[in-house]
Amino acid sequence: MAVDDIKTAPRNNGEPEALERVVILFVGDSGDGMQLTGTQFSDTSAMLGNDIATFPNYPAEIRAPQGSVYGVSGFQVHIGQTEISTPGDDVDVLVAMNPAALKTNLHSVSPGKTLIIDTDSFTKKNLGKAGYESNPLEDDSLDNYKVIQAPITTLTRTSILDIGLDNKSMNRSKNMFALGMVFWMFSRPLTHTERFLENKFKNKPKVIEANKRALKAGYNYADTLELLPSAHTILPAKMKPGKYRIIMGNSATAWGFLAAAEKANLDLFLGSYPITPASDILHELSKHQHFGVKTFQAEDEIAGVCSAIGAAFAGDLAITTTSGPGLALKGEAVGLALITELPMVIVDVQRGGPSTGLPTKTEQSDLLQSLHGRNGDSPVIVIAASTPANCFDYAYEASRLALEHMTPVILLTDGYIANGSEPWKIKEMSELSPITPRLEKAENAEDWQVYARDTEKLARNWAIPGTPGLEHRIGGLEKDKLTGNVSYVPDNHEYMVKIRAEKIKRVENYIPDLTIEGAQEGDLLVVGWGGTYGSLHTAVNYMNETGDKIGYVHFNYLNPMPKNTEEVFKKFKKILVCELNMGQLAAVLRSRYPEYNFLKYNKIQGLPFTIMELVQKFNQMLGNEPIII
Repeated sequence: MAVDDIKTAPRNNGEPEALERVVILFVGDSGDGMQLTGTQFSDTSAMLGNDIATFPNYPAEIRAPQGSVYGVSGFQVHIGQTEISTPGDDVDVLVAMNPAALKTNLHSVSPGKTLIIDTDSFTKKNLGKAGYESNPLEDDSLDNYKVIQAPITTLTRTSILDIGLDNKSMNRSKNMFALGMVFWMFSRPLTHTERFLENKFKNKPKVIEANKRALKAGYNYADTLELLPSAHTILPAKMKPGKYRIIMGNSATAWGFLAAAEKANLDLFLGSYPITPASDILHELSKHQHFGVKTFQAEDEIAGVCSAIGAAFAGDLAITTTSGPGLALKGEAVGLALITELPMVIVDVQRGGPSTGLPTKTEQSDLLQSLHGRNGDSPVIVIAASTPANCFDYAYEASRLALEHMTPVILLTDGYIANGSEPWKIKEMSELSPITPRLEKAENAEDWQVYARDTEKLARNWAIPGTPGLEHRIGGLEKDKLTGNVSYVPDNHEYMVKIRAEKIKRVENYIPDLTIEGAQEGDLLVVGWGGTYGSLHTAVNYMNETGDKIGYVHFNYLNPMPKNTEEVFKKFKKILVCELNMGQLAAVLRSRYPEYNFLKYNKIQGLPFTIMELVQKFNQMLGNEPIII
């Protein structure tokens, strides 16, 4: 049995059957509105108190051929009354709006599970585009599944025929019909989506009416369908008291910066060039000018980062956002921010590479670039978020580290957590740790030297232009260790290179220790970083619950690493580093801790780890079963 199989609670007096959790995948052509459909199901379930994890998966091509396997867009949602940390391995209900959607996603559905299929789209032409030699609805290839064949397109058009929309507009409402069917299956109310439609299309009353009618028609159709003998429900999850909202990783990142700017009493500046999958951070921050946010959509990546350097020089909390290819272009400017010792945060929402690579797919592709992708000896702080919700926390933390240590900070997220969503407990500003920028005061001007440092953090103070007596030189040439004037003195250059490196190393005194989940010592330690947390956490928990005691540590701080890192490694016989790349963290750990044997488990498919493949690997490492590839 798969880890993510549905667990069913007993029936309660004829009420809908209570499920512990369920995984639903909405898939169709990129124009079928599957992202909107999945989001509405997720938001409604969150309103009912379920824990949630989502995984949007969409094509990179802007106009992939309609009906082709290249144009398939999907949205997977895992909801439950227990802790949900991943979008799920096996799909319980697949909603396929065309043959290509079925073709590319049937492998995710175990035999016995449910398929909802729009039969209207299974034409000879569409079957050919998807690569089918025969119609799977007629050749018995789906006999092992519960198949619900519904003429969704026709039924949608029938329900809204009298509204007066053209054929294309009517067809656009078919996603709401499918959503209505799934709402009935899992006892979800329609009211939240109806309010959403009223707000989204407030200037288009016909579109509102069409979508609401289609939603209700799908709900009523499912209610009368003999192939669906009963509805199910998922009871609310037990969560800590507080006010929650569903949040995507990119939105959480933007809000973390807003909170940091308010806490530090600074204006926020974002200078960025749009790039998938980071653009939504720019979009979100551009909405908040009333909070003193200044956003600049630059002409290219280099202009984006250089504008942020200018904002940092002028005294703003300065941010630039990008993905892997953009980080490569920003490298020289990050070196300039480093040598001038200005506070700035560079957000890298990682995707598959090299080059354009897989722009809409996830990969932990940029760790080595973040650590070493600049000329000369130029270390910066590197940290990584690990869930959609804690993107808020690590955006806030990146800002704190930059402002208090006067250095650039690279914040790594990835496409999986940036586009995924989960419940987030809204924080009060009083709950957040203080941020104290190192602002130099005008009354200190008489004895002030621009590169004089404190003795603990080795950070210089921040002199804002226009402050009388704090005039100073700045630029990319090496600086005198006190005055900041250009210096070619050999001993001075060596001193400055070493002091910048030591400044970054001392950050380890201001970050938390590694904590071990599961077994605190023993035969196997699993190591992860960044957005793999949900999968690794769930798989390790599963192993411990079934009797195999293994430990797990997750790195959010990558440079410097927590001070107790080696102490943790000493407690385990084997160390397995799991990454969505060829083994970048494993290589870093081998170089920093050469006395330990770091084994690797890697996946490079543009997809997150599944629980079952991790459990299989952990069992192999423990000698419980042979490896199966």
